[in-house]
Amino acid sequence: MEKFNVEFNGYEPKYIQIADNIKNLINSNIIKDGDKLPAIRNLSKILSVNNVTIVSCYDKLVSEGYAYQKMGSGTYAKKREINDYFKKEYSKAIKLIKNSCDENIIDFTGESSRYVNFPIDRFKKVINNVLNRDGADALINEEAFGYTKLRETINKVFWNNYLNIENLLIVSGAQQGIDIASKAIVNINDNVIVEKPTYMGALSVFKFRRANVFEIAIEKDGINIKKLEEVLKKNKIKCFYTMSYFQNPTGISYSREKKLAILELAKKYDFYIIEDDYLSELIFDDNIKHEPFKALDKNDRVIYIKSFSKIFLPGIRLGYIISPEGFRESIQNSKINTDIATSTLMQRALEMYIKEGYWIEYINNLRIEYIKRYELMKKLINENLKEYVEFFDSKGGVSFYLNIRDKDIKSKELFYKLKEKGVFITPGTLFYKGANIGEQYFKLSFSQVSEKEIINGIEMIKEVFYRWHILQ
Repeated sequence: MEKFNVEFNGYEPKYIQIADNIKNLINSNIIKDGDKLPAIRNLSKILSVNNVTIVSCYDKLVSEGYAYQKMGSGTYAKKREINDYFKKEYSKAIKLIKNSCDENIIDFTGESSRYVNFPIDRFKKVINNVLNRDGADALINEEAFGYTKLRETINKVFWNNYLNIENLLIVSGAQQGIDIASKAIVNINDNVIVEKPTYMGALSVFKFRRANVFEIAIEKDGINIKKLEEVLKKNKIKCFYTMSYFQNPTGISYSREKKLAILELAKKYDFYIIEDDYLSELIFDDNIKHEPFKALDKNDRVIYIKSFSKIFLPGIRLGYIISPEGFRESIQNSKINTDIATSTLMQRALEMYIKEGYWIEYINNLRIEYIKRYELMKKLINENLKEYVEFFDSKGGVSFYLNIRDKDIKSKELFYKLKEKGVFITPGTLFYKGANIGEQYFKLSFSQVSEKEIINGIEMIKEVFYRWHILQ
């Protein structure tokens, strides 16, 4: 029973310190999944605390998923997915680097625009013009479904007036769009399909909705259609979440054939497609055409989500969602229940920015800058890491997804080794719902690093791999 002993500090409640010790014992496999924890009275005697302290400790363990209770039998340890534990550790590390002013940190994890010559003076002028034109209305007036002129401009500039703007709502970025769509159509124990691997933010949303999540492996042009239909035949599926261009994390874009096949299956098996059009502005190859699921949808089966935050200013948190006619009211209600309105000044400024043609100019300049980094990173990976990794060339987007050749090297271990050197990567295991899956993969994003940092960062990754091989 020595393992349960705790040297109490004077600043944390004792029940929290006892719970933390037990969690560490479970995570390190000293206490195994299903092991019975000591009786409340016994543990209180061992630790010289009262029974209430142990009751509070066990309640905390149960609430955090580290234990479960059997009526009349006691409390039992529950092994949490290693992924869940690592995700918390990863999130802590990323928060630290986001708040750090250390210029020596090389951050290959971020995906929003940074170190790009954003025309801030022009945007300030646009904001001033909006304030001069609209006065206090720019700050006071709120429209629950979004600034009407912005919705009209999005329809005109990006969709050639193809849409019914009643179905277009302004949201605070793609994450909120996924959450709104999920609230509108997914209930407890509903079945949803995601790509394997997929965006961790979407996995979190479906997990919070307590949905049953089916993963289908993604191939070089989209998910495996045969496997998709096998799942559809055996299960009533509510929706399929997909990133149609430069999928996160793989960088894969869907072929037109697979889009059409999935749309046919959506009609046949009565499910909806939540399309997260992630980074389609950043196509670097003329052979890749922008033709989202939504543009091919003849049966009103697609909920389309687009964010401006990744490629514009992350701080403005704007995007939009297009709902099918049949789900318009549900999605509108879900939006209102999520927040009353999105920043009206930023919506008006973005509308003017797009309408005046500044948006297209900005995207063209951004693409030129990102192509430089993309080509540089691809060249350096081929020159320095080819012995250790292989990768799919996405021909667009903001990242590379690397497969580690040596099966004994795990990306979580690589993350910790590189973290010591001030280099941060995204381990592949974060993009799967199960534990210990995707350990052979990691992602490098180039949107928040300079060319000099790309060079230095790849050199450090090479050094870590080299030392690893020497020691084996």
